[in-house]
Amino acid sequence: MADTLLQDEPDETLTSHNYDGIQEYDNPIPGWWSWIFLGTIAFAPFYILWFHSPTVPRNLHAQFDAGKAANLKLQFGEIGTLEPTRENVLKYLHDDKWLAVGQSVFASNCASCHGQDASGGSSAPNMTDDFYIHVNVIDDIPKIISEGAKDGAMPAWGTKLHPNELLFAACYIAQLRGKNLPGGKAPEQNAKKIDPWPAADAAPTAGETK
Repeated sequence: MADTLLQDEPDETLTSHNYDGIQEYDNPIPGWWSWIFLGTIAFAPFYILWFHSPTVPRNLHAQFDAGKAANLKLQFGEIGTLEPTRENVLKYLHDDKWLAVGQSVFASNCASCHGQDASGGSSAPNMTDDFYIHVNVIDDIPKIISEGAKDGAMPAWGTKLHPNELLFAACYIAQLRGKNLPGGKAPEQNAKKIDPWPAADAAPTAGETK
């Protein structure tokens, strides 16, 4: 029955392909589908320029960053703008809510060099041990984040981060001290072990600055 029906079909409805005696019907793609396909090709350059603009990024990553920044501003409304002083670093050093903000800032801006767990990278030191190069007191941490170090190898973030982001990133980094994560990078040759962080209500000692 099937063979009879196939033989009765006009030749122009079959393709020229023949596989072991089996032929295919010639069913061209509908014109509307072809126009949609061509339309997507024509639309693609405009889409790429719009969502991946080098001057005004509009991709998902940029949208996430914008949403995150807006959320941080709402949170910062609770406490206002804080200066990255020693007193503030010590005050928020163990505040889980704001440490989570600091961890987010670290993950977005610092982890590429220091590692996701801050245990050190090929070009950046381990932040989970007790050895430091440029840090002598706890308020050196926000200063280095703000101004940079190592002749630019550690970039300056003072003009790129909100003061609160800078402060909470410093708090997060400070509380990582002494965790000594397994597999962490060994201290650099000129690194030194420094005194423990002071208590939150400790007055500055001689030689320290507020």
